[in-house]
Amino acid sequence: MELKIKEALFEQCEVFVNKRLYNIENVISSNQKALQSETKSSAGDKHETGRAMLQLEMEKAGQQLAGITQMKVVLSKIDILKTSKNACLGSVIITAKVSYFLSISAGQLVVADKSYFAISVSSPMGKLLLGKQEKEVISFNGKTIEIIGIV
Repeated sequence: MELKIKEALFEQCEVFVNKRLYNIENVISSNQKALQSETKSSAGDKHETGRAMLQLEMEKAGQQLAGITQMKVVLSKIDILKTSKNACLGSVIITAKVSYFLSISAGQLVVADKSYFAISVSSPMGKLLLGKQEKEVISFNGKTIEIIGIV
């Protein structure tokens, strides 16, 4: 059962990344078409402003694409069959209130009517959880959190 949860969480993270990749690729493609169709008009300043705005959009999309590529790299490093007593990349950490999946920052995921938060190991909570074991207590935002289990 624990493996099925991990597998489902991992698949949801992959879907999250693939959706973002699809959206960014569409933005880039549409911006490239818009850049190519921009023609020099008599209103030269307007033309240049339009091109500059498209260039900025392309740069922003490029940065988002780099972030998505990084997420794909992180996901490729996760072995869902691996179990460890210490929280590591790919671990599901269960606490009294919230359960976490150490992977990428994908937000809330639901598996078998239970919520999990997919968080990056470089996030503040991810850094705190990394390397911890069952029964350890961490402090986050003034609250103490006991780790009940690690899958």
